[in-house]
Amino acid sequence: MAKTTKNSRGGASRQPKRRYTKKGADRYELYQLAVQSAEHDVKLVSRIYRRLRGREPVGLREDFCGTAQLSAEWVKLGEQRWAEGYDLDPEPLSWGRKHNLDPLGAAGSRVVLHQDDVRARSRRRPDVRLAQNFSWWYLKERAELLDYLQRVRRELADDGIFCMDIYGGLEAPEEMVERRKIDAGFTYIWEQERYLPGDAEYRCHISFEFKDGTKLKRAFTYDWRLWTMAEAKDVLRDAGFSEVQSWFEGTDHSTKELSGSGIYYPDAKGRLGRDCAGWLAYLVALK
Repeated sequence: MAKTTKNSRGGASRQPKRRYTKKGADRYELYQLAVQSAEHDVKLVSRIYRRLRGREPVGLREDFCGTAQLSAEWVKLGEQRWAEGYDLDPEPLSWGRKHNLDPLGAAGSRVVLHQDDVRARSRRRPDVRLAQNFSWWYLKERAELLDYLQRVRRELADDGIFCMDIYGGLEAPEEMVERRKIDAGFTYIWEQERYLPGDAEYRCHISFEFKDGTKLKRAFTYDWRLWTMAEAKDVLRDAGFSEVQSWFEGTDHSTKELSGSGIYYPDAKGRLGRDCAGWLAYLVALK
């Protein structure tokens, strides 16, 4: 499933192996190793921006930023780059300042984190605004998603773009559990506990299992709406964006699974995701 393969191309394989146990586990560290691919993601959206706007992006706003790993990677790409991150939860913000921003030294000072709602007003107008790791699915009602996206568009730079990731496929609504070994030395467990088709209520969990047999059960829980791509595109257009593009990760059609290549292609109809067990894509909206 797309959620479990998001970091199959990412940083986990480059990390030295260590002896992880439940007792010493840091759930944010494990999450970054298993789920996120921040370095790849910021390079991808930068490349998309250059292709669409013909210049290098400078400012980033990261919504639902959590530990702000994307913002940290963003400012590493150039001395002119700056970022703002917004999240309501103080715990991951504090962790991110200590583990992702402070080690950057002066570059880390170009990231400003705000413990605030993602609908709060931007302090600066970004070239790129991101809502990653499907976090915008917390906005379950069409009206609240529309309100959020209207605010996003209004506060972008004049040639700004908004990117949000989305997944789907035949297995997306299934109640299931998947396991994936992480090269750093633990097992990542993705659980789709419940999907109710009447209102698309979607409850999922992340757990981690260690080689000594211990487990950090349901370290993260998500109460989402399983939005479809067509629904999301409609809301983005209604929010006033001039153009909405879909970029799909290359898919292995021999197995109907995601390739994990990290290579994305513009695909308005979603043919790359047709009949796939799981697909992963970006929605890119132009102001």
